[in-house]
Order: sequence, then C-alpha cells, then structure tokens
Amino acid sequence: MKPAYEHVEFGDDCSVRVYHRRLPRIPFEWHHHPEYELTLTLNSHGKRYIGDSIANYVDEDLVLVPPNLPHTWASNRSIDPASPQVAIVIWFSGDWARRLADVCPEYAPLRDLLRRAACGLAFSPQVGAAMRAQVPNLLSSAARERLAAALNVLCMLAVVPGDPLASPTAFSDRAEGPSGHEPERINRVLSMIDLRFAEPLRLSELCEAANVSERSLARYFEQHIGESVGRYIARVRIGHACRMLAHTLTPVSVVAAHSGFPNVANFNRQFKALKHLTPAAYRRQFAAGNIAEAASSSRIDERSPSLQRNPRLPKSIA
Repeated sequence: MKPAYEHVEFGDDCSVRVYHRRLPRIPFEWHHHPEYELTLTLNSHGKRYIGDSIANYVDEDLVLVPPNLPHTWASNRSIDPASPQVAIVIWFSGDWARRLADVCPEYAPLRDLLRRAACGLAFSPQVGAAMRAQVPNLLSSAARERLAAALNVLCMLAVVPGDPLASPTAFSDRAEGPSGHEPERINRVLSMIDLRFAEPLRLSELCEAANVSERSLARYFEQHIGESVGRYIARVRIGHACRMLAHTLTPVSVVAAHSGFPNVANFNRQFKALKHLTPAAYRRQFAAGNIAEAASSSRIDERSPSLQRNPRLPKSIA
C-alpha cells in the first residue's frame, strides 16, 4: 500500500503549522510528508499506525512522527459519543528546529529530541495531559502565541522519555541512518547493517568497519542511536519482515529467512516481543487497515484532508 503525499501549507507568517481537527471518526489515511508532526489525540481510541508499528491508542495519545515516515490513526468510536474526536497537530521543519537550536542555547535540547524521534516517539498519557494544558495557547488566533506554546511543548518533550515506534528503516527509501546526522563511523556501521541484515552479523565485523573497539561501538550506539547494537539489528530485521508481511503474500517462514532469521520459532518470538503481535496477526491487522482505507475513501474526499491529491485544504486554526 503506497502512502499518499500530504502537502502541508504553513503560510507566509508562520514558523509552525497548528491544525485543530474535529470529526466523528478518524478514517485510515496512510500518508507521509517532509515535516515533523506532533499529534495529540483526544476523546478517541483505536489503532495507531506509525511506519511498521501498529498499536492501540487511548485518550491523550501523544506521538512525534519524523519526516517521510508513513502514518495514520484510525478510530470508529469516540470515548464520549456526544462529542467529536479531536486531534491537535503541530507540523514543523527539522531544519527550522536545528537552526533555532544553533542560535539559541535555550533550545539546544531540540537537537536531542529530533535525534530520538528518528523512528517516531510515543509519550505517556501524563505527558499528553501536560500538552493538553497548552491547547488554548496552541489554538490562539495570534501566530506568535501559537509559536510560543509549540516551543514550550517541544522543549518539554526534549527532556521526558518516549518509546520508539517504527523500525529504523521502516517504509523508507532513505540511504542514510535513522536521522542522517550520525558521525561517519556510525554511518559506516549502519550502512553495513542495512545491506547485510539478512546475513549473520558478527560484532567484530561491525567494529572493523567503524575502526573502533566493541566497547566504543556500544557507547556510540547508546549515544547516537539510543539503543544497543543487537536491538538495532533486530529492529532492522523485524522492519524488513513487516514490509514483506504488509505488501506480499510470502509465507511467514520465507519472510523469516529473508529477514535474517533462519529459525522460524526465534523469528516469531522476537517479532512478538517487539510488535506485540505474531507475524500472522500483524499481516491481518495491516490488511484490515487497507480495507478500512478503501471503505472510507469517499468520506476522506468529503472531509477535504490537506493531501496533495485533493486541492481543497481543511479549515484549521493556523
């Protein structure tokens, strides 16, 4: 299923775009765009799809999605049926955030937030509730107040924990590593993993590629990738398996072998540990999302989402 491209309009007088979305249900709209997206979902519960991550979400769900990673939410029921489902969306450019961090030391933590968000980040409901408190300012009619509120939220997220969502290369044709800003030594290792993930990979080979010791490589990964070498390789392999499961009818045993798991039982165990679903259940859920998209296509057109394929843009607060 190819994601649609969304064209985000900022306007001439805005650094960030804030969108106040209200609707009775959230249809499955698999799409991507070159901006970062921070979405707070209210009065809603359903399924959240971020790259190859599929998860249930509940009220005050707060997620940061990196550029060009396909994503969508899907929900048929509001928590309070008498009120609409709400999404508060903030779009912003990564280059803008990095320039801001370069010239303003107060915003230096934004660099770390962008790095951590390379695969998407889900924050706790408590953090979602803290952002909810900022909603009146985020929906202000004054662009300057919206900008100040958005910066406050981003700086808060820069110092709180978040759970990574997608695999490092999920549904991405990018040749660089997860963020494209790692040191050259890490890039060499990432390139080797991306090219040879289906083969047995020895830590000594990776260290040789980076010309570092095993201890240094482990430190580099924890510092720049945010996880161990072994977990990163597992997520790359599982990500490849997710793409095959979502887009092909290849038997699970063949998917496992092509993804670097010669033992199917081990593949099933690691897949479920990372995705909280068996490979077969993952394939069924993604297929169900595809059906939901087709069934709601006419209503998507009526709602006028800001996708490039639809010239009509939705009304928003910014």
